[in-house]
Amino acid sequence: MNIDTQGARGWRTRRAALAGLGALALSAWPRAQAKAAPRLVTLGGSITEIVYALGAEQQLVGTDSTSFYPPAAARTPKVGYFRQLSAEGILSLRPDAIVGTDDIGPPAVVAQVRSAGVQVELVTVDHTWGEVQRKVQAVGRACAREGSAREWQTRLDEQWRAVQAEVAAFKGARPRVLFILAHSQTPRVAGAGTAADAMIRFFGGINAMPDFEGYRALTAESLAQAAPDVILTTDQGLQEQGGADTFWRRPELALTPAYKSRALATLDALELIGFGPRLPQSVRTLHRRVVLRAAA
Repeated sequence: MNIDTQGARGWRTRRAALAGLGALALSAWPRAQAKAAPRLVTLGGSITEIVYALGAEQQLVGTDSTSFYPPAAARTPKVGYFRQLSAEGILSLRPDAIVGTDDIGPPAVVAQVRSAGVQVELVTVDHTWGEVQRKVQAVGRACAREGSAREWQTRLDEQWRAVQAEVAAFKGARPRVLFILAHSQTPRVAGAGTAADAMIRFFGGINAMPDFEGYRALTAESLAQAAPDVILTTDQGLQEQGGADTFWRRPELALTPAYKSRALATLDALELIGFGPRLPQSVRTLHRRVVLRAAA
């Protein structure tokens, strides 16, 4: 009898200990989950878009002013334009990590955020498919979803190869395309080394302004020399100019072949020059809208 009583007591003791360990494990589980879900600030519309595509939007505590896609991103707390940041504004959101491109700034702000112990992921901008890949990988690391990011990247790479093959299959004459950045009342045209220049080449066009780097003011002389077959701009830029009818009233445009046929193509700014995960889709859209239409 004594032996049985001692055995029962021993079992109750062991059971209580196991229950305690179970409760301890359960209480630790939320903390482990919290560590696996870092708080993020994203700087750049394409990077924010990737966070949403990976299903990590609940980890976003702030974004920059260019982050407006998907529509829910427009409602996130804003830290300002990604090249005019404030360390105080970012740090007030208590992020574990920020993800941006290597052109965010000022540099002193980035250094201050780093010194505060925040993980900083900066992606090199070079207007290639590799840039998109690096953005996906950086977001995957920052939000602790590297496996999902790799799987998604495989699918994106397949899309990219397919659209490259579609563009390469076109053997007709390639149109001369002029990109006009018209988000203000002083429009500028895109030369070499710009996101617009890369996009034009990707969808099979020829940049009508290849002889300078970056952006320059729109002038009648430059337009006459460029002789573009098609004008390309953003949806937002066209809206800023008052719509297509108002846009074509600019006197310098009358000097171009594009004016005679009113050959104008537009796309959302983030899709057109953001170099995000919709790049394959954007290249296909513009190839069909610009190159194939010009050849018809």
